Amino acid sequence: MRGSAFALVLAGAAVFAQGIASRGVRPQPRGKPSGIPFQAKFTDVAGHAGLRAPVVYGGIDRINYIVETSGGGVAFFDYDNDGWLDIFLVSGARFGQMPADATSRLYRNKGDGTFEDVTDKAGLRQSGWGMSVATGDIDNDGWEDLFVTYWGQNRLYRNTGKGGFEEITEQAGLVLPKRERPWWSSGATFIDYDLDGDLDLFIASYIDFDMARTPKPGQNPNCAWKGVPVACGPRGLPPGRLWMFENKGGLRFEDVSDRTGVSKIRGTYAMTAVAVDIDSDGWTDIYIAGDSSPSLLLRNTGKGAFVDEGLERGIALNDDGMEQAGMGIGIGDYNLDGHLDLFKTHFSDDTNILYRNDGKGNFRDDTISTGLAVETRFVGWGAAITDLDNDGLPDLFFVTGNVYAETEKPLPAYPYRTPRVVFRNLGNSKFEQLMEEAGPGVAAVHSSRGAAFGDFDNDGDIDVVIVNLNEPPSLLRNDLPAGAHWLKVRLEGVRTNRSAIGARVIVKYGNRRQAQALTSQASFYSVNDPRLHFGLGKETKADVTVIWPGGKQETYPGLEADRLVTIREGELLPPRRIGRAQ
Repeated sequence: MRGSAFALVLAGAAVFAQGIASRGVRPQPRGKPSGIPFQAKFTDVAGHAGLRAPVVYGGIDRINYIVETSGGGVAFFDYDNDGWLDIFLVSGARFGQMPADATSRLYRNKGDGTFEDVTDKAGLRQSGWGMSVATGDIDNDGWEDLFVTYWGQNRLYRNTGKGGFEEITEQAGLVLPKRERPWWSSGATFIDYDLDGDLDLFIASYIDFDMARTPKPGQNPNCAWKGVPVACGPRGLPPGRLWMFENKGGLRFEDVSDRTGVSKIRGTYAMTAVAVDIDSDGWTDIYIAGDSSPSLLLRNTGKGAFVDEGLERGIALNDDGMEQAGMGIGIGDYNLDGHLDLFKTHFSDDTNILYRNDGKGNFRDDTISTGLAVETRFVGWGAAITDLDNDGLPDLFFVTGNVYAETEKPLPAYPYRTPRVVFRNLGNSKFEQLMEEAGPGVAAVHSSRGAAFGDFDNDGDIDVVIVNLNEPPSLLRNDLPAGAHWLKVRLEGVRTNRSAIGARVIVKYGNRRQAQALTSQASFYSVNDPRLHFGLGKETKADVTVIWPGGKQETYPGLEADRLVTIREGELLPPRRIGRAQ
């Protein structure tokens, strides 16, 4: 436990004096800069690429309700199977006059560094209070489908394979029970929880939100932040609930929330949801970031049910035993021991947290020991554990942005628009914070939310697409010089689900071994490139082991670097080089 009992009492008092958990901790002292050059440089090319429409979300200068603060997610996925990552951006709405351009958008990657808005052509024009996005092939036909959560009616879009989507929410049995006030669904993920080879669907809800009964800013202690009246919540408002829908085939789902036990797990303001095999037992679990409440680990028992083991496993709270304002989740192997670690973003005046996996699904808080506690200024959202400079050491990247535009004038130390943050991995379980050194796209200030990580221009490095509230999105192109090697792994299930969600890949290069997971949702409400990207540093060959859902393993030794490797369950397809956008 960190600090004295007195410090914990003060931190607890700070938490309960406002709606969002923020411990009021001071940053740790910064060490001497390493002086090691950082080769990755990020430039925002969204305007040139054709991503110019703003993402409408809530009030611009002031908000009255917490629903206006969260923002939405974004997906990097290849909807037309042409080998280039497309972009799906979730949009929100605005109380009062609704802008005509408030719609979720699909941008098709043209393969030349630019995108075409195909929202209408694809049948995806939809306004409303959108939240998160999850992707997966629900009918195993080879085309990735979309699920979008809302404050209001969620929507399932089936990919027709002909350049468009059809909404099948009601047909699929995914309309939540009707009631007077709308449900506020938040994180969602496809998951094959029963290992029958098709994708089921998990949905979390954030708050049981009723506008008519929610106090206005300043009306109680949960409606103020540092003395400034702000939107109420989440503390003081009733938390939402959890849902599980089983895929019955024929594009039909059945509500099995009670049977699987997830409906009984209450008390958390649930945000991002990630389906991943935490304890390496072959059954895919679900980790959920809890805002101002304990985060949840729904461990899959393998018997058709889930139990919450977040506290027992060490990933519900921080090392002080305190709740935090969990928003985004990054998954990766920061210390290269072949096990999946977790990085979770939080509110300002608190540390983002890094959990180290002991290999058996038990975790410890490594935030201070790794050097991450030097930064507490920003509200963190979308995040990843990913190798930005291909040196073989996974770095940390997260986007930031305050939730209260109206606090900037009375509290200038807490601006609404803030920069992105990079922590470069120095090895030996140590990180170093970078900002300007990582390029103008990182130093630029926005109030950002969702972020997706992937290689949109197929040049062998990780780029980032970011949701900015009431502005156009950012598309950060990584201009990484040639030199360091890499390998991409694309998975295709045969006996398991076609999207291979829940699979893990371990790549051995030199004396290093790195694990990654294929997920349906991660970061904050977002979807990353399904082609898992491994920086290899100086190594020109790597051994690849795939652990499919259920635990079956396949190993392919001596694969050449700087290629895309496609592994169809039981078969290695011919590796190939991928094209580079001009």
